[in-house]
Amino acid sequence: MELSPVTGGMLMKTPLVLREVVEVLEGFYPPATAQSWDRVGLTTGDLDQPVRLVHYAVDPTLAVVEEARDAGADLLITHHPLLLRGVNSVATTTAKGATVTALVVADIALYTAHTNADVAWPGVCDELGRACGLTDLETLTVSEGADLGRLGDLPESISLGDLARRLSSRLPATAGGIRVSGPADAPVRRIAVLGGAGDSLFEEVRRCEADVYVTSDLRHHPALEAREEGRGGPPYLIDAGHYATEFLWLENVRSRLEKALGEIGPAGASVGHHVSTLVTDPWTFTVGAVDIDDIDHTDDSA
Repeated sequence: MELSPVTGGMLMKTPLVLREVVEVLEGFYPPATAQSWDRVGLTTGDLDQPVRLVHYAVDPTLAVVEEARDAGADLLITHHPLLLRGVNSVATTTAKGATVTALVVADIALYTAHTNADVAWPGVCDELGRACGLTDLETLTVSEGADLGRLGDLPESISLGDLARRLSSRLPATAGGIRVSGPADAPVRRIAVLGGAGDSLFEEVRRCEADVYVTSDLRHHPALEAREEGRGGPPYLIDAGHYATEFLWLENVRSRLEKALGEIGPAGASVGHHVSTLVTDPWTFTVGAVDIDDIDHTDDSA
């Protein structure tokens, strides 16, 4: 509330509306740059509804929606889509139906920036590169006309084990931890990164002569074949987990959106922002994992 300069009475500030926020987000992450199979943009919400609090998360799980609702959020921004594949019912008998219902009942808009945030500059891959210690980044490859993945060099070589430890200290902790393929004492400097699932880009990683590839969701056969092609040498592999490799992007989009909305005026500056720390990685614990301190550092069987 503020006083009218004319009457001295109380004036109600006009809140920012969803349409204005979506316009900014689509400037950051144009929907047209998403992969053809992806589903991005607004999932629930009215473009004319007010936005006073924005909540950020990797996944639109029921727990995340409940957290956003309890916080009083008007908009939930997630990296992963809720409705990536077609559904024929949003009844609460299914998890997706219950999530859609919870969003609508709580009047929470859901906006997704997925592969369009992966390829954006800056985007998901830039944050993962920075977590590795990279500063000057370039495109790893081009997919459907957009830049996918990043490539860069560390100021100086470090060991593969030290790189894994660095990532462990900068990424959120998950039950799966960080999996590494290669000798812990192997020197690495040139690093390729891709947030999320990345075993489709092994050929591109080899082509750019990266020492190590940091990504996630590496399946047994593609990873094994990639290591066989390397004859035990580079590129070594670091699987840091899907959720963890994409989490750092949340703070990046939060800070960018907060700054951009503030430039709109008082209504934008009054919008609150909160990054969820709920771990939505699906795994909860491991048994019998081999730690770096338990292996022979000259052994390439990690």
